[in-house]
Amino acid sequence: MADFVSKGAVKSAERKLTSPIDTIANFLALVQDVIDNNPWGCTSYTSAGKTVAAVVRGSEYYSGKVIYENGEAKTVGQISVKAPTSAAFNTDITTILGTAALGTAMGGTPSHDSSEDSFSCTLKAHSSNGENFNVTFKRDSVTISSYESDSILTGIESWADTVALLA
Repeated sequence: MADFVSKGAVKSAERKLTSPIDTIANFLALVQDVIDNNPWGCTSYTSAGKTVAAVVRGSEYYSGKVIYENGEAKTVGQISVKAPTSAAFNTDITTILGTAALGTAMGGTPSHDSSEDSFSCTLKAHSSNGENFNVTFKRDSVTISSYESDSILTGIESWADTVALLA
């Protein structure tokens, strides 16, 4: 049988944030700023005859809970929400909160506890050295993956050190 032969030294690194990103709005602003301003100096490239932007949005998800409390502030029910986009998540939460029949069925008043929300967005990037790599932003961490050159990690780490949300 033939052996597998390593083709490179693909790496991954994670930064745990000292405080979670407080709101979806701040999270989305951070992600959009990276896409719009390309602080990592990435470059566009051609794939299958099409130009791909230097940094593009990959997979993302947003999740949270709506809890129902009775008159004694006791939790009597909950609904978990997971959506593929922030817009879908906001629509889902608003719809659940506004559906009186759910409150009646649960026997309580609904509320969205945003401190329990979770969100994630992976950006796909193309380094000026030709490498493709991923950066995944979550509420409590940032992970760089699928890179080989340490200069990618160094550049992103230097940038992250200047972003208050990523302390």
